[in-house]
Amino acid sequence: MNPSSSSSSSSARCEAQSPADDLMDDWLFLSSETAGPQRLEVSREEQEAEDRGKLKSKLVSAWNSVKYGWSLKGKSKFSKSSPLIMLGHSYELKDQGERERFRCSFASLLWLTYRRGFPPLAGGSLTTDSGWGCVLRTGQMLLAQGLLLHLMPPGWTWSVSHHVVRDDMDLPVTRTTDGAERGLNVNEGPRRRGRTLSLDSRLHRPMEASHRRVVSWFADHPTAPFGIHKLVELGKSSGKKAGDWYGPSIAAHILRKAVAASADLPNLVVYVAQDCTIYLEDVKRLCERPPPQSWKSVMILVPVRLGGQDLNPSYITCVKKLLTLQCCVGIIGGKPKHSLFFVGFQDDHLLYLDPHYCQPTVDITKENFPLASFHCKYPRKMAFSRMDPSCTIGFYAKGQKDFESLCTVVNEAVSTSAETYPMFIFAEGKSQEEEERSKTPTNNITYIQRKNERRRVDTSNSMDEFVLL
Repeated sequence: MNPSSSSSSSSARCEAQSPADDLMDDWLFLSSETAGPQRLEVSREEQEAEDRGKLKSKLVSAWNSVKYGWSLKGKSKFSKSSPLIMLGHSYELKDQGERERFRCSFASLLWLTYRRGFPPLAGGSLTTDSGWGCVLRTGQMLLAQGLLLHLMPPGWTWSVSHHVVRDDMDLPVTRTTDGAERGLNVNEGPRRRGRTLSLDSRLHRPMEASHRRVVSWFADHPTAPFGIHKLVELGKSSGKKAGDWYGPSIAAHILRKAVAASADLPNLVVYVAQDCTIYLEDVKRLCERPPPQSWKSVMILVPVRLGGQDLNPSYITCVKKLLTLQCCVGIIGGKPKHSLFFVGFQDDHLLYLDPHYCQPTVDITKENFPLASFHCKYPRKMAFSRMDPSCTIGFYAKGQKDFESLCTVVNEAVSTSAETYPMFIFAEGKSQEEEERSKTPTNNITYIQRKNERRRVDTSNSMDEFVLL
């Protein structure tokens, strides 16, 4: 995907509409006798321009579906001799039970991809984010993982079989000696049918309700608190609009604003690190509440740059250590101009979810709307060497003790990169005011200070607009 192509298509639409706008202005000064034919011509041109825009959207969506659809059905080769790490959990694939546990855990991650056919985004006629919204989608996946940790029981997993409502079927009563002891006629057992809920189903139903609720928050609809419409709206304060390229850093600030604006999550806050520094006083200020209320849960998002044009290999060990932590909720990263959601690794390859598969929009207002398109059963991997150096790393802490534990284990992990340059640091005290922290620079050139040597780094070909170091 190429952001320039989306920009050029946007400019093409503007160019196609500008003659119609000029004609409209002239029409206002025409007499009523000549107004009719002119208006018809304008309407025809406007319609043609709109049709061209829709056709381009369909072509881009079709291309992305063909390009990425086949690869999703393929299988990445994973080693049985090396453990596979995913978001703090280790899986030994040589064991059948471990393989099934990994498949179930991977399929439980929320997969948020390009969509087509949703209501037009504000300020234009775009009804798909195909070709430009991949960073917003990976940002959604990172936030979704944090929400699942926040709302679901520890170790929760989802399976397609969970939403097949077995309990609504007439099931035979099992023949047991217990039934005979209760005075039931055992011989009549198989003939008797009832609508008894199993204990397993009773336990799954409330969790599935929460699962569906989380999915609905990411719906492609203007009312969804974390949907593409809301994220695009919040991106306007950073100078972004629908069709633009969003970097991992800007995505982090958009997610922070989205959670702050949501009435559904009063006990969760998002903190975005400033200049690769997590200021403990700022986190404390966000999370503390008057007694007897407990700390709010917090998601920590750390935008970083791990090299110049390419990934500095000395950071790979640190990235691996962070992904082994259970408090890590993933990484908004990818290849240059191609965002991916990193969730784990095996040896020298990253495990990821790809948002580039364009799917039809799902109407979440329907009861029992289908969930299959929000989960992916095809794990993919990519060599560390191909990783874009610009990324945002996410963490989650349920409460104050969890946050203190997070600080300890994360600080130990990032200390492995101290010889090169710390990936990020923890600092006592406060940062600048919230208003200053929310400002995101847009220059393509930055200076990195390392060992009293100042050098210029060009980041114009990177995923992000600026470097945070």
